[in-house]
Amino acid sequence: MIAAQAKLVYHLNKYYNEKCQARKAAIAKTIREVCKVVSDVLKEVEVQEPRFISSLNEMDNRYEGLEVISPTEFEVVLYLNQMGVFNFVDDGSLPGCAVLKLSDGRKRSMSLWVEFITASGYLSARKIRSRFQTLVAQAVDKCSYRDVVKMVADTSEVKLRIRDRYVVQITPAFKCTGIWPRSAAHWPLPHIPWPGPNRVAEVKAEGFNLLSKECHSLAGKQSSAESDAWVLQFAEAENRLQMGGCRKKCLSILKTLRDRHLELPGQPLNNYHMKTLVSYECEKHPRESDWDESCLGDRLNGILLQLISCLQCRRCPHYFLPNLDLFQGKPHSALENAAKQTWRLAREILTNPKYTVTPGKQPGSNARPQ
Repeated sequence: MIAAQAKLVYHLNKYYNEKCQARKAAIAKTIREVCKVVSDVLKEVEVQEPRFISSLNEMDNRYEGLEVISPTEFEVVLYLNQMGVFNFVDDGSLPGCAVLKLSDGRKRSMSLWVEFITASGYLSARKIRSRFQTLVAQAVDKCSYRDVVKMVADTSEVKLRIRDRYVVQITPAFKCTGIWPRSAAHWPLPHIPWPGPNRVAEVKAEGFNLLSKECHSLAGKQSSAESDAWVLQFAEAENRLQMGGCRKKCLSILKTLRDRHLELPGQPLNNYHMKTLVSYECEKHPRESDWDESCLGDRLNGILLQLISCLQCRRCPHYFLPNLDLFQGKPHSALENAAKQTWRLAREILTNPKYTVTPGKQPGSNARPQ
């Protein structure tokens, strides 16, 4: 048994060094390419409207606010200034979302975003996004990369298609530090020793973001508060939780496996599902020794089995907001297909790791969609 575990870890490390590192290097190169274009567009936006200041800055070889959705899809969060005159209202009635309401009607004129405040006193995410979309469309026509970039039509979100290869969503947002949403108040679970009080304090101080983007959980809702709501995002908190041991290596392997073997019709799985399941695995295995390099195979196997269970139940709860289902809106047939493919992949990794994670080999004759 120990020999089999050691063999699996050996092949996973080989896969990480050869495939995951190559993926990382390719994505890093792509990020530099797309960020040049996005920065140029945002520079033009800022000339037209100084309230939309680009926050796409490179620090320690990474761009603040940039999330990799897939090797060809990215999201850039554009942090806005001055949220001060609004109260953060998070009563659980809008799963995964919250609203910003004027703390005092008399402060309306004090807001930098006065024309986007509704009659009810809400700062409208939709109105800000609509204005930003108009500015970006104009900037695309003026920027020095106008021959290689165009707006993606038929969406209320701001998406750029670059060189017909990459899609970058640019999302206006507010950074909320020093507060924690009521809908995530259950975290951390009292009976689980992970992540420990110091890390919990760090994560809660880091806070979260409020994004102006379409939210699947509000699809079909009509009330003004719902259409003006902001989407909660915990990217930095999640990154901080997954530091230490083989957590990041495990996530990197999962992302690479997803890109190579689980890119399926209907897009049932994305990298965020993988990131979420790593957090749940950390809760199930709270000791640091559980994340030693020698346990990499066990952790990967546990996450793949949990993923199969989620796909079969057609539900993947958000880690911080368990009332929010990350599979909402996904076709049932796509989830069932993904469960079958993930099972084949997991079985191959356990029974035949040499071929599963050897460059150029595919897991099993049926592991990819026919």
